Amino acid sequence: MAVAFFALVVVLAAGFAFLNGFRDVSTAVALSVRTRALTPSVAVVLAAVFNFAGVLLSGGFALVFSQSWVVLPSGMNGLTMLAAGLCSAILWGIYAWWRGVPLSSTHALVGGLVGAGAASAVMGGSSVNGVDGILLAQVVLPLLLSPVIAFLGAYLLVWPVTWAARYTQPDVVHGRFRHAQSVSAAAVALGHGLQDGQRTVAVILLGAVAAGVSDSSDLPLWVILLTAVMLTAGTLCGGWRISYTLGYKLTRVDPMRGFIAQSLTSLMLFIGAIGLHLPLSTTHTVTSAVLGAGTNQNFSVTNRRMVLRILGFWVATPIVTAAVAFVLGLALSPLSH
Repeated sequence: MAVAFFALVVVLAAGFAFLNGFRDVSTAVALSVRTRALTPSVAVVLAAVFNFAGVLLSGGFALVFSQSWVVLPSGMNGLTMLAAGLCSAILWGIYAWWRGVPLSSTHALVGGLVGAGAASAVMGGSSVNGVDGILLAQVVLPLLLSPVIAFLGAYLLVWPVTWAARYTQPDVVHGRFRHAQSVSAAAVALGHGLQDGQRTVAVILLGAVAAGVSDSSDLPLWVILLTAVMLTAGTLCGGWRISYTLGYKLTRVDPMRGFIAQSLTSLMLFIGAIGLHLPLSTTHTVTSAVLGAGTNQNFSVTNRRMVLRILGFWVATPIVTAAVAFVLGLALSPLSH
């Protein structure tokens, strides 16, 4: 039964990856489309290609990440936790997409695992080992630090870039940065694949270990390929509701500010994935960088009501997904004994 339930976990993880690409395509292409640096169709294909490449490159990092992330109990207990956590993250992600709000898939997944582990503990089973550490390192600190760093970094970078272009005609500046945005959009998509691909691969690996079909030191090629294909497929389908929020409803940016936001985002994602092995939310980083670059202008263009709405969703994400996963975990608890 454990192997059959592991197959269900793989299907849910594939759905999670698809939804991730579907929702988060906006993180790479919204600004480029908004500033007319790329057409929507070209932007989506570009994001899909570099998302795929990012996932393929994330294999080794994903193995390290899965070994240092959480420890699930073996057998059906661990598999039901994964199923409940994934279902919770998927449902909340669909709702947020429908409302046009960008949020972190990572925080949704972590919240789901925490809630599922709590349900298991209530029913007399094992909980998720290392839950305190992941709450601090992957929810609380990133929620507080990465948006602040992205916002302040983008805000401050506007000044030296504007100063460097002070003697250049605005049309020339816009044209040059539109071309540069093609590169920065690809970099964000690559960073997104590196970061978010790790999470899906790690979930499948945790499920494989819990089901006893693999060990923690083995990374099957099919896991990486499945994640890459599903993330890319979701990207190609493209959820434009969130793109509209980032590109039009949050703030107004020109090509220069769009390039600054995308470049800073990609740099942070690369450092987090490759240098620090730290999971960063692509959505939080992009949204905050866009807001920072857009705020540093001579006139106010920031939709404060939208900012508060997004912040509310960010804070609610781990709480809601934990609660939903707790209920689902209770419902699935008979299968874990």
